[in-house]
Amino acid sequence: MPDTIDTATPAPPRRRRVGKALAVTALALGVTAAGTYMWLDRTSDVRATGVPDCAGLIADGGSAEDLRAVCATIDAMTAAWARHDADAYGATFTENATYTTFLGTHYVGRRDITEAHRALFAGFLEGTELADSYLGARFYGGDVAIVTSRGDRYDGDRPAELSKTQTYTVVREADGVWRIASFHNTQRQRVFERLSFLLAPDTRPQAER
Repeated sequence: MPDTIDTATPAPPRRRRVGKALAVTALALGVTAAGTYMWLDRTSDVRATGVPDCAGLIADGGSAEDLRAVCATIDAMTAAWARHDADAYGATFTENATYTTFLGTHYVGRRDITEAHRALFAGFLEGTELADSYLGARFYGGDVAIVTSRGDRYDGDRPAELSKTQTYTVVREADGVWRIASFHNTQRQRVFERLSFLLAPDTRPQAER
């Protein structure tokens, strides 16, 4: 039986050259994009890093005693997390508190927050602790405070840079105890934030100028 003859027509030299050129261009663009991303990431540090002690803030309004009480509530929440004590963690929130994670998960009520963290402490969050660096505290009237911070969870060494921005709304309830009525946690998108500041400089917060 005769050998099979390959009748396929080889690609013309010009077509091969164009293909190689496109491949080289795509590779160059990929390298440039990767380099740009790395540069944006390296230059995205923030100036407003906060203070390590909540009670060390200079609050807008409120008394020093009220600030200490508000900070004690947040400290109790952090300590309960470190112990993986879901009941103590939930007790730092009001009965009807809301809690929004950086994933966008939204919990409503102390029971919801407590039971979710009971499961998380036994699973994804086992062995973790919380880190905070406080940006500010503002009081509205005598019974409402807003505390903002940078924060993160970690196991092992405390991270040098905290990747999330957090807002606590803390209220004084009828029994005189300050509890967290709302918590919102946002993951900082450092590269996209840096890019937005470059493309639209007026979007940069005053503290970062």
